[in-house]
Amino acid sequence: MRRQRPTLLAVSTLIAVTLTTAPTPANAHRAAPPDQVSALTAHQADGYTTLAWQPVDGATDYQIERTPVDADNNPTGAPTIVGIWRPNRQINQQAPTFADAGYHPGDTFQWRVRARTGSTEQPYSEPVTATTTAPWGNPTTPGESLRTQWETTHAAQYTSDTDEYAYTAAIDALSDRVRVVELGRTVQNRPINMLVIGHPTPPATPAAVAATAPVAINCNVHGNEPGDREACLIMARQLAFSTDPRVTDLLRHTTVLIVPTINGDGRANNTRGNSTGQDLNRDYSLIRQPETAAYITMVRDYRPVAGYDGHEFGNSRAGDLPMLPPRHQNVAQPIFDQSQDMIEGHMYAKGAEAGWWACPYGCEGGGNVGLSEETILRNTLGLKNVTNSLLELRSSGGQTRPDEGNTANNRRRKTYSALWTFQQFLDYHRGDRADILTARTEAIESQAANTGRLVFRGSRPIPAHPAPHPGDSPPPLDAPPADLILDNPPCAYKLTDAQYNGARTDGPGGVGTTVAQRIAAHGWKVITIGDDHYVPLNQPERGLIPLLLDTKGVEKLADGERVYPTLTGRRNGPLVVTGFTCADDATINGPVTVRAGAALVTTATTISGPLTATGAAGVLLADSTVNGPVRIATTTDAISIIDVTIAGPVDLSGNTTGTDAPVLAGTTIRGPLSCTGNNPAPTNLGVANTVNGPRTAQCAAL
Repeated sequence: MRRQRPTLLAVSTLIAVTLTTAPTPANAHRAAPPDQVSALTAHQADGYTTLAWQPVDGATDYQIERTPVDADNNPTGAPTIVGIWRPNRQINQQAPTFADAGYHPGDTFQWRVRARTGSTEQPYSEPVTATTTAPWGNPTTPGESLRTQWETTHAAQYTSDTDEYAYTAAIDALSDRVRVVELGRTVQNRPINMLVIGHPTPPATPAAVAATAPVAINCNVHGNEPGDREACLIMARQLAFSTDPRVTDLLRHTTVLIVPTINGDGRANNTRGNSTGQDLNRDYSLIRQPETAAYITMVRDYRPVAGYDGHEFGNSRAGDLPMLPPRHQNVAQPIFDQSQDMIEGHMYAKGAEAGWWACPYGCEGGGNVGLSEETILRNTLGLKNVTNSLLELRSSGGQTRPDEGNTANNRRRKTYSALWTFQQFLDYHRGDRADILTARTEAIESQAANTGRLVFRGSRPIPAHPAPHPGDSPPPLDAPPADLILDNPPCAYKLTDAQYNGARTDGPGGVGTTVAQRIAAHGWKVITIGDDHYVPLNQPERGLIPLLLDTKGVEKLADGERVYPTLTGRRNGPLVVTGFTCADDATINGPVTVRAGAALVTTATTISGPLTATGAAGVLLADSTVNGPVRIATTTDAISIIDVTIAGPVDLSGNTTGTDAPVLAGTTIRGPLSCTGNNPAPTNLGVANTVNGPRTAQCAAL
């Protein structure tokens, strides 16, 4: 059950905050009109001002007025209605707030607010005046003085690709906290860079980064939606150089991964898709394009536990910040719940404090959005056990922000609302890291158990939350039709060599990577026996595998053959495994020997005796029990032991599984654990094991 989160105000000292109240008017002895807004305050933050006031009984909405003033509070421009507060903006109706961000940071303004009852305008509040917070970073301090092209042009221009590379390279050169790595290249050979940020320095390898439970922000997948990208670039500077204790504390407890521009070709050409016209946010499972392949390979190697994916939403009636979790029904329940908690439990509450209108993707007049395609990053990440959310920035001001016909003001609101969201995301991870990791552990173990139906298209409902809710049109249900449900999941999929290694034409220029290469990018374990290639389902990404390999797949790579368990029920006596053997809900009373070149896959199975595999093709055990020692040596393809209880010592030695590290995760071993001479060394995927004995050599830290 999703817990209720507190709504106490937590203000980052990274953000310069001031409180301005109105001066006492000369006629203060006279009572204010009963329908006049009172107690107006203005909190200055990073790129925006939070206006708050006491609600007026019976008010239908409120108008927010802003006037530029000079140092003596004399107007230097006309007063302008810049915002409309409506009851569906926020979850806390008794404390109305509005985040005003349509101005150049550092300028001085006066604000007033008035209530409206229907179309009747009530008196304005007494004014408040304040100087807004200048762009972050001391202009005279190296590093902090860096500015993006978007900042130096006062939002008149977005940062170009070449300026992005120069800016991020300068951050890398000037900050020990930052390392810029190239994940790959776009179709047109632009670098796809990622900033790896940690304190005092980022971990040196992807595996070391993975051990910190990192967070990942994907800033610009659609080239013509650049607002989030500018926020990411600004936040990178803050994280790289800030001395604020909040920042250094965050970076000591995790690593932040920022990919400013996954779609560099689309950004350079201001197009939604990449240079081939492919919408990259419909390719994260299929990974037909080099851009998506680079990102998914990063997810495999760096293993972020939480993520945000930045977009813009072309609906002027929607909220400031429409958000959405991974909805696909194959996403493990703990990941869906944790993602919803991040959105509804944290972002909605904090948005109500800061004045941002966070809502379900869709909000007012959302239409047919936010569905269950596994090709979309939020769903792909959810299927990879990553707590995450889509972020949409309303692309135009609409009725609630009437001053955003001014292009620069519109761009500022989008970028600074994204910056607020990403900073809140980091705070959420810092405060809820234990819950995020618990959800991930439960998801990995439940997925590897390979239980429950498989849905090929279909999403969980997203309610309008709460009443009066911040969205009138949550995304539609997208319920799975009966023909896209498989109630009896197989043990594995078998691919022919032509399917697995054959040439493909679905990539740029009619040349695609092989299924083998794409499965490797996803990080799935494959067992090869003869000319056949088996992809077992007792793996952490069980919910995604069938979507690409089953005949029911809507957007698939191959029509794999379903392989069902060959061993169920009770078996007495020794078992010698030859070929590919799958045991499910079985009891084996006797020793098990896996012969050279053979493979054993188990779920919900008990083995009463020792398990020995020498020269095997693969051994994958999940949700099982072995009442005896386990020894796996010189295995060639795949080893995975997830959520298994072993009553005896475990020895993994001399296994050479290529680039696919043996997995030993969430397992209880009642005896010693020894791992020697394995190439690569075993990993626990961040899910600790319980070992009642010494852990030695390569498994000392598992």
